[in-house]
Amino acid sequence: MRYLTVLVHPAEGGAFHPLGEKLTKESEIEREAIHHVEHLADDTVLSFAEGSGDRGRYEEIMRNSPYVVDYLVSGGNRWMAVSQFEPTEATRRLLERQRESNVVIETPIYFTADGSLRITYLGSDAAFRELFRDSVEESAVAFDVVETGDYEPDEATLTRLLTTRQREVLEVAVEVGYYSASRQSTLDDVAAAVGIAPTTVGEHLRKVEERVFGALVR
Repeated sequence: MRYLTVLVHPAEGGAFHPLGEKLTKESEIEREAIHHVEHLADDTVLSFAEGSGDRGRYEEIMRNSPYVVDYLVSGGNRWMAVSQFEPTEATRRLLERQRESNVVIETPIYFTADGSLRITYLGSDAAFRELFRDSVEESAVAFDVVETGDYEPDEATLTRLLTTRQREVLEVAVEVGYYSASRQSTLDDVAAAVGIAPTTVGEHLRKVEERVFGALVR
């Protein structure tokens, strides 16, 4: 079995969905991952997703969105949400193409900073080619390949637990010696190398450690 990790985004730019775009732009909310998504018979989408930050603001956006049919949220600063919403054409086509293909999605699906989706597909190279050819021909979505290889479930790979930005920050932190036995750099050094604020670096590394260590002890 092979895996293929890609960044998926609307072919014409923008966002998959106005609701998702609004949540992505909200500075007090961090969209973390999608653990399950399903296109229902009534043409709505059911999603089980993970987020962090201002839960109250998230609920306010969901409550006032004309696209949301229903939602439930559980948790504090880090929360899980079940939501049912009306899809856009791009969202609908992406889900339909995946359902009709001979590939499966390894969950969770991670969000990137710009609202793209980091998805790992499992299947054969031929099935990958067919899925992407059909999707590109419809001009609904675009794919940027991140990596591919033989699927090793025991490695389920820890790096695939991370968003693109988290991996970038982690790689720089390792390169500058932040995780050396005798620490050779600080968050300020990592921040200068990446080009973001030290507090943001600290938050990214905290999430990296939480996800990786959590996976190791499960």
